[in-house]
Amino acid sequence: MELITRMMDGSISFDPEGRLEPVSSGPGTKQEDKIERLKEIPIFEGCTQRQLRRVAKIARVFGVAASTVLARAGEPGDEFFLIIDGSVRVEVSSEKHVLLHPGEFFGEMSILDGGPRSATVIADTPVRLLVISRRQFSILLKDVPGLTETLLATLSSRVREAEERAERLGSALTGL
Repeated sequence: MELITRMMDGSISFDPEGRLEPVSSGPGTKQEDKIERLKEIPIFEGCTQRQLRRVAKIARVFGVAASTVLARAGEPGDEFFLIIDGSVRVEVSSEKHVLLHPGEFFGEMSILDGGPRSATVIADTPVRLLVISRRQFSILLKDVPGLTETLLATLSSRVREAEERAERLGSALTGL
């Protein structure tokens, strides 16, 4: 919804030449093609065929041009994004950013806690994404229990990295 809402309100420009549009036809968009792609993504490797079908059914595929803002820090987040192809830049602060690649995801924090986005995410290259709405994501977590463990492990890892960066920064500042 967030991506579509942004297109409708103009904060993401919709280009009729196809820079940002739902992918509804062509290779990789049929249900079976989605399932095959999902099998390649680490977060779904423990899923059964039935669970993969469920994910493929609820996920929408979007093609996004490079430099498109997908999420803005401080704004509400109603979608979970999983990168199929391309890379995105996650900007936590003006001097700190991280690249995410195929198989990686973002948007889970806002989906889980209902809080605002904690970072701005920009397409670094042309990107294909699987996008799952908050309501569907909640259902997905119940249908695919292993997904919760993967999300928690990823969140824990991201928190540890942020704490380490903060500690290094604090040490550098006290040494001045």
